[in-house]
Amino acid sequence: MKNSLLFLFVLVPFGAHGSVITFTKEFPGSTPAFTYVSLSDSGGLVYKEAPDDERPLKAQMEKKDVAPLFDLAAKLNYFNMKLESGLKVANTGKKVFRFDDGGGKTSECVFNYTTDPAGQQLLARFEDIAATERAFIDLERATRFDKLGVNDALAQIESLWLKKQLAAPDQFLPLLTRISSHESYMHLVRERASRLKDEFRSAGQTRDAAGVGAK
Repeated sequence: MKNSLLFLFVLVPFGAHGSVITFTKEFPGSTPAFTYVSLSDSGGLVYKEAPDDERPLKAQMEKKDVAPLFDLAAKLNYFNMKLESGLKVANTGKKVFRFDDGGGKTSECVFNYTTDPAGQQLLARFEDIAATERAFIDLERATRFDKLGVNDALAQIESLWLKKQLAAPDQFLPLLTRISSHESYMHLVRERASRLKDEFRSAGQTRDAAGVGAK
């Protein structure tokens, strides 16, 4: 028994985990003033709007959407390089990309503005992820405290969806199901929620079918 346990510890070192990309942005005066997004290579997503947030928002991204982001990180030498352009441009917030290889090695770079194509692409995608999680928070808050604001929150989600900027759409399904089936919401709102729910589910089923076909 002792030998078996020892063997397991050798195979799986204590604290071992996959690689993680973390993006933070500090921009006092903006809303939110602080943004934190961490993404593991398995798709685990964590979002916070305060460094000491003890109840962060968590979601799961599809691996096919995650892989390109880690490919971009590789092009950026896992942030072992300078991203700051040095150009005289407006301050858009202190941004930090950090890479944790899962084995104790980390690297990061700090910048305000970059002209590196891979850096711009990675920044845009993490901004999309952050916008998605803010949209989720806005929708959840509206359902609890501002039913008249639910349609506007749904419109923002739909806008991100149509622009192909929405991350992890499956996280919205429980909320959309609740809204579409609750008669306290206007018909227009229930109809919009139902349509988005069907579109997200259909997209998920298409992804699953494609994954099965590829095996």
